[in-house]
Amino acid sequence: MLAAIRAWFDAQGFIEADVGAWTRSPGAETHIHAFATEGAYLHTSPEFAMKRLLAAGERKLYFLGKTYRAGESGPLHAPEFTLLEWYRADAPYEHVMEDCVALARLASETAGGDALRWRGRHCNPFLEAERVRVHERAPRDLDSAAFSQRIVEIEPSLGHPRLTLLTHYPITEAALAQRCADDPTTAERFELYACGVELANGFGELTDAHEQRARLVEAMAAKRALYGEAWPIDEDFLAAVAQMPPASGCALGVDRLVLLAAGARDLRDVIWTPPP
Repeated sequence: MLAAIRAWFDAQGFIEADVGAWTRSPGAETHIHAFATEGAYLHTSPEFAMKRLLAAGERKLYFLGKTYRAGESGPLHAPEFTLLEWYRADAPYEHVMEDCVALARLASETAGGDALRWRGRHCNPFLEAERVRVHERAPRDLDSAAFSQRIVEIEPSLGHPRLTLLTHYPITEAALAQRCADDPTTAERFELYACGVELANGFGELTDAHEQRARLVEAMAAKRALYGEAWPIDEDFLAAVAQMPPASGCALGVDRLVLLAAGARDLRDVIWTPPP
């Protein structure tokens, strides 16, 4: 599966980025937790490093490797997991939505099947994906914690019998995405679902460094209020945002994609060396 994914990106002229797992700030997510080490963190995503490469002039980048998130374990979670993350300069975020659909189809074909499966649910990735706006399933006025709970309630209804692209997230739930032109209260953020399982999270990337700083400050204030911790603001990342071209990007959980393509029941069935 990893070879098939690399071949797919290589054929389109992408460069594979090799970024370090150690970072001074692991991201902007309110509800994600990182493993702290001496003076640094293990990255929860290669996003900040990848955006510095975009600012330096790269146009098509992908990362395929290990990432780390604390407090995550279960049938669909592991503290160490394989992440695919990619960026397209000067491309709308609809383009990476199409990438997601293509990768879901690639996974199904590579596994020798015609569907994705998980615990009694089936998804045919070769059908046209449906697009659903968040406000069609969740009220607009929820705070961050209530919004997260609401999304968990609706997830089982998404991604079967066809892929679902959940779009137009509230700005408060998309710290790194630009505003939607047709609704500035929402952001160019989407998630891909199959069989009720979230597979990918993508953005039309925010390139306004001033607004990005304000969003990071707001996200970390919410993180401290909810969890009693906050990550430092990465000034090198903000400097890169100011130099970035318009871009779209996405992160996809490879272990979950393999899980569904194989019709397995638990990530431990597809991770060769699962965590203890």
